[in-house]
Amino acid sequence: MLSRKQLKKDAVCLDLQATDKAAVMEEMLDLLMATGKVPDRKVAHKMLWAREDQQSTGLPGGVAIPHAKYDSVDSLAVAIGIHRAGVDFEAMDGKPTHFIIMSVSPDNRHGPHIQFLADLSRKLSDPAIRHQLLAAKTAEQVIDALTT
Repeated sequence: MLSRKQLKKDAVCLDLQATDKAAVMEEMLDLLMATGKVPDRKVAHKMLWAREDQQSTGLPGGVAIPHAKYDSVDSLAVAIGIHRAGVDFEAMDGKPTHFIIMSVSPDNRHGPHIQFLADLSRKLSDPAIRHQLLAAKTAEQVIDALTT
């Protein structure tokens, strides 16, 4: 189950403004840097795009989960963004992406990273949760929807 400890209000954006995938990735990276857990933006950018270039992390249902492993990160860093209009994130179903959850985790610890991605995917596969996220007016409501 996702933990409130993993999700910080300062790293939630209720209204992403970027109009393409690259710009959304930069906007999300800004949020990720705000967690204070990522020491070097350039390295994080490189790692996230290396993963994204292998295969898009855009999933069906309007969800994208860009993620990477980074050896200088001590613990999981997470940013959550909602794109109300939707953006092309090269999702498998070809539909616009509305929910972007970006994470970077320590390179030397695989279990927590895999568990986080599995829990997040399970939670976001529920249409009711996605509806709650779109209806959220505060970062706290976003975190509540993902952790309850």
